[in-house]
Amino acid sequence: MPVHQFIHDHRLAQRHMRNYWGYNTISYLAPHDSYAATGHVGQQVSEFRAMVKALHAADIEVILDVVYNHTAEGNHLGPTLSFRGIDNAAYYRLYENDLAHYVDYTGTGNSLNVRHPHSLQLIMDSLRYWLLEMHVDGFRFDLAATLAREFYDVDRLSTFFEVVQQDPHVGQAKLIAEPWDVGPGGYQVGNFPPRWTEWNGQYRDTMRDFWRGEPSTLDEFASRLTGSSDLYEHTGRRPVASVNFITCHDGFTLADLVSHNEKHNQDNGEDNRDGESHNRSWNCGAEGETGDPEILALRARQKRNLLATLFLSQGVPMLCHGDELGRTQRGNNNAYCQDNELSWVDWGNLDDELLVFTQRLSALRAEHPIFRRRRFFDGQPAPSEHGPAVPDIVWFNPDATVMTSQDWEAAAARWVMVFLNGEGIPGRGPHGERVTDDSFLLCFNADREPVEFTLPPADYGAAWRVLIDTAAPGSEPVALAASGVLKLTGRSVLVLTRAV
Repeated sequence: MPVHQFIHDHRLAQRHMRNYWGYNTISYLAPHDSYAATGHVGQQVSEFRAMVKALHAADIEVILDVVYNHTAEGNHLGPTLSFRGIDNAAYYRLYENDLAHYVDYTGTGNSLNVRHPHSLQLIMDSLRYWLLEMHVDGFRFDLAATLAREFYDVDRLSTFFEVVQQDPHVGQAKLIAEPWDVGPGGYQVGNFPPRWTEWNGQYRDTMRDFWRGEPSTLDEFASRLTGSSDLYEHTGRRPVASVNFITCHDGFTLADLVSHNEKHNQDNGEDNRDGESHNRSWNCGAEGETGDPEILALRARQKRNLLATLFLSQGVPMLCHGDELGRTQRGNNNAYCQDNELSWVDWGNLDDELLVFTQRLSALRAEHPIFRRRRFFDGQPAPSEHGPAVPDIVWFNPDATVMTSQDWEAAAARWVMVFLNGEGIPGRGPHGERVTDDSFLLCFNADREPVEFTLPPADYGAAWRVLIDTAAPGSEPVALAASGVLKLTGRSVLVLTRAV
């Protein structure tokens, strides 16, 4: 979340509330003073540096969420704090035929005028300061499409991108875009320049739809699972360009995503009008809290399904803190003003089973480069030490027949099995060595009913071992022979590895 100095919105202060998230920046070169542990004015800089140093010592990189698309000065009604009084037309986008009002691509009342040299210099000075003086590793740009609006439309050749690309420090940092804003044509997933990575909103929407049982989602599910080459390959980018996520700070938590069909933002004081209304969520049969054991079991399985899909996907997984703990906001999907128990982490009420399951998924991904490929799958056969050459990826129907275009187009299809060839990983390791891994079978069943899966013939592996079953998260590994049959529980995931 943002750490630049911010203020609390006047309308929130009138309701005795606070801007808990911090997306109301007023100073781009200062850490927020109230985040300092000592509480002493001026200590936040030294404390921030010490924090970054400690995180780096623990092999943890620091990515800042930066809000250069607007400032805390609001719309034409104010407040006037700095930029507006210094040079209103230089720092803000104004209507050409109405200079008293602001062009608002952000939904906050104003948009920073990135076309002007002074605004652009401010942004670049800020980025360099946090890199060179505070030693952070990169940035996530809030509503980044606003920064790319050269005149009216979003332009991937805009001056902002050119200046970032040419800067010897900023151009080498990790650059993550939230690739949209609220203006016309603002949704730009897949359209950012080659050095950028993106929050993949299409990944989020597809995975939510697939697991809540929406029809005609299987083909797009496969694209998102394998790194979204349809979005990124045409610009020369690789799977790492896709920052995959199911949830983030903005919206339902994972627990709420499987517990609510509707948002419940009454505590925000806006008559439930704020926040996204189309959440692609599913309450599994009851809205909110319930004591029904079947619904609770389904919700727990759905959380595991979504987490398993996230960690098994090519690209970069982004886990919203608290989702691994079962954190809930009681259906509030816009808790930006809730600095209280609603949005805090309740450390005394954790879902220990979910936490252990998430740790297993994280360890599995870390141990196996097959889930962290540097290049997209191409379907070409790879030499094998364990049998005939087979493609780097193969998609199967439940009966172990290779999927056809007709299978992909079936609207009712909600199940698939995919073979990932550990001997088909392109590229070399840090010492020029060939990268190889175990081979895996991933079985997905988003249907409510169980489905029988026949394992592929021996060319793909003589024997398989079940590592993860979202329907039985604590179960012991089970061995199966090639062409064997297994029953996949309704709405569940199986991960199998080839037993060499």
